[in-house]
Amino acid sequence: MPHLQISIDRDSSRQLAGQIRDSVKGAIERRRLAPGTRLPSTRQLAADLGVSRSVAVEAYEQLCAEGYLRARRGAGTVVADVDTGGGSPVTSPLIAGADGRPGLLDLRTGATDVSLFPRREWLAAVSDAIGNASLRDLGYAPPSGLPQTRQVLAGYLGRVCAVEAAPECVTLTAGFAQGLSLLCQTLLRRGIRELAVEEPGHPGQRAFIASLGMTPVSAPVDEHGLRVDALARTGARAVLVTPACQFPTGARMSPERRQALVAWAREVDGLVIEDDFDGALAFGQRPPALQSLAPERVVYAGSASKTLAPGLRLGWLVVPSAVLPGVEAVRATVDLGLSTIDQLALARFIENGQLDRHVRALRAHLRRRQEAFESALHDHLPPARVANVAAGLQTYVRLPPGLDEAQMVGAAFRRNVLVWGGAHYRHDADATHAPALVVNHAGTTMSRLVEAAQHLGAAYLDCAAGPPARRERPARPVRAGRARSRAQFLAHCD
Repeated sequence: MPHLQISIDRDSSRQLAGQIRDSVKGAIERRRLAPGTRLPSTRQLAADLGVSRSVAVEAYEQLCAEGYLRARRGAGTVVADVDTGGGSPVTSPLIAGADGRPGLLDLRTGATDVSLFPRREWLAAVSDAIGNASLRDLGYAPPSGLPQTRQVLAGYLGRVCAVEAAPECVTLTAGFAQGLSLLCQTLLRRGIRELAVEEPGHPGQRAFIASLGMTPVSAPVDEHGLRVDALARTGARAVLVTPACQFPTGARMSPERRQALVAWAREVDGLVIEDDFDGALAFGQRPPALQSLAPERVVYAGSASKTLAPGLRLGWLVVPSAVLPGVEAVRATVDLGLSTIDQLALARFIENGQLDRHVRALRAHLRRRQEAFESALHDHLPPARVANVAAGLQTYVRLPPGLDEAQMVGAAFRRNVLVWGGAHYRHDADATHAPALVVNHAGTTMSRLVEAAQHLGAAYLDCAAGPPARRERPARPVRAGRARSRAQFLAHCD
């Protein structure tokens, strides 16, 4: 029988389930528990710690809902294969225990609704690209991309985002992750070894940056965006930011912060990487790209992953001229560039106005989804507040003060809703922060968002009623579906 070393403090005001969750989560993040490690059953864990089984069940459910554990029938509960470094622009861990669960409402961030991809229009652009490609176009292209595609893209970014982009400063990439990899390697060659990242931010970003040889450091974010005063205290000379729509809070960097950030970069002879991952989809009038304030200090990074589809693997960097030779030198060692057909298709798609039309339609579609979810949330969870409604892909839901965020995530999971709390996006998940949920309204349908809001309201009432053990008294009627679901979870844990 596997044994799990956990210490709990019965005199602490923190609930026992929360203490168990934090202890297991910390062991996973510090790699003391490797992926695939089998954990004791909830019955055994409860006996080892001298707590009720319902406490152990609640802790495991919360860890499953957050993606740290995976429960399978006949295999018990094991550590999930997650990226422990904190969010990656590339991958997100799967929620453990979610496989095959009927009726599951998945609100985790990262997914996009690829059913909205304009297949017919893109196919026409590809056909046109192939039909009109020259022999040179079908050969080996410069690693940074075809000149004609870079020119079209530079014009588009200048028109839509106010990016100051000379075509020769545009580099085509296989998505943002490759672009960030190129930039990190370039920074290392320039003697810059630390990269500041937003806190909160992408959950696996730190591990990705560390894997490239750089040291990620935290720079906090508030309702006005990145705190430049805190950034200056880190000693870093490079920073990765999402100024148009901060991830995950949705905060838009204020004009004053933008000016301060540019001034910081000039003062430390540093570099700002502007990740415009969903700026084109943000609601309302978007400000000009941060890059337009200081093209010599800001790298503008974008991709087609959110506006079109991640499967296209199309991204771009607009690089300051002084940094460009370093990026091109690194790029030449990585690969021979992207598919020329895809590059030509992207250029055609932009030139014929299809990208503009698609983005407008997609933005309106996402706005309707967000509004439907917010309205349903107001009806079913009135104490919650939606922050920064301009965010195009995710909704940051502020929960009532004093509510245990991890308990709410677990309660939502028991109600068949997969959602991550604000702690999931923080490097120090135990640091004090206002409880919140981060809901992906871009990856599911309007009707399912409304249904999810109803379940979240029920989950909130569950939390207010007390721990699961109190809700399982025989006197309270329980729907058969919920009873089976809970029984299956207990069977998996044993």
